[in-house]
Amino acid sequence: MKRLNTLSSSLFTMGRTLLKIASASLLCSTLYAGELLSIAGQLNPSENGLPPPLEKPLKLSVCFFDMQGKNGDFYSKAKDLALIARRWNVIADIQVFTDERVAADHFKAGRCDAAGISTMRARQFNLFMGSLEAVGGITTYEQLRLLLRTLLDPKIAPLTITEPYQILGVLPVGGTYIHVRDHSISSIEKAAGKKIAVLDWDKSQTEIVNKIGGHPVPSNLSSFAGQFNNGQVDIIVAPAIVFRPFELNRGLGENGGIYRIPLTQMTASFVINREKIKKQLPDLDDKLIAFRAIAGQFVDQMLNQTYAWIDRAEADIPAHYWLPVDPQNEQKYADMLKTARIEMTKQGYYDPKMIELLKRIRCKLNPERGECSQTDE
Repeated sequence: MKRLNTLSSSLFTMGRTLLKIASASLLCSTLYAGELLSIAGQLNPSENGLPPPLEKPLKLSVCFFDMQGKNGDFYSKAKDLALIARRWNVIADIQVFTDERVAADHFKAGRCDAAGISTMRARQFNLFMGSLEAVGGITTYEQLRLLLRTLLDPKIAPLTITEPYQILGVLPVGGTYIHVRDHSISSIEKAAGKKIAVLDWDKSQTEIVNKIGGHPVPSNLSSFAGQFNNGQVDIIVAPAIVFRPFELNRGLGENGGIYRIPLTQMTASFVINREKIKKQLPDLDDKLIAFRAIAGQFVDQMLNQTYAWIDRAEADIPAHYWLPVDPQNEQKYADMLKTARIEMTKQGYYDPKMIELLKRIRCKLNPERGECSQTDE
């Protein structure tokens, strides 16, 4: 009990450092696009209220990240979705990258019209949507479902735009959980001297790890799992979907564990360069309004399949690895994550409008929460 209570205090400070490491899992494993195809495969232009195809072909180049390149499952599913897009006269040319940084940089340089990357990486293109994964902001699938439906509101669309970029949508991947090679690593004090993976493109992570007395170990989206499994780092964060593909049981061994406290709900983002696309499609916003209205009819069905897929991945992890948290400590944990969100928002890391929206989502589903009568978020 004491160990788990102390862990809650640790997560608040460690969350910002460890959260980004989880983006490796997002685009390095099989997503659920194949299951979504069972829905999308039945969609056709001008049927059941769907918009007609575009009058002229829209050629769309997409910078797409898959660690396995053209042999990756994620890329394979993306090609399937591209075939469906052709029904609306959208011709997608997918350029696959094995390095997410390179994919994002190519997109930023104008070499692609759109990009498929992690929401955390997409934060540089739109702070509002990039703040969706604020620590402790959305922790349950019910909250995420309501948030995704809310994001379809036309009034929110302008917030997703930071010219010339726009994040058109996000896809859920699952809750992110702290993995430790030794479950005695349960507090900031006990993290001192431990090796913590940090993304080599974010210097702030190194600074934070230094402040808590840990040893930052440079990592990237291709190496973090191997570093954990080989003992080069003691702590990582990842969703359940990477447990089997990355064989994280090797890193957990007999003494490790996974704390069942999601820091956030991980998502992937589809980002576009509006300026480039408008040269081919001047009425882009009108077209997006039409598709957004239709999306509301299918979002629940798609999310049902997505959550079933995530549930299977979490259930597939051997039960003895999961380390539960006593319910008595949950409120204290939530309060500490709230303090972290407020601090990060003040530092410009999170968008205050998204932080406010996340609070409204939490309070709508549970109006009895103590935070709902407070005005600090």
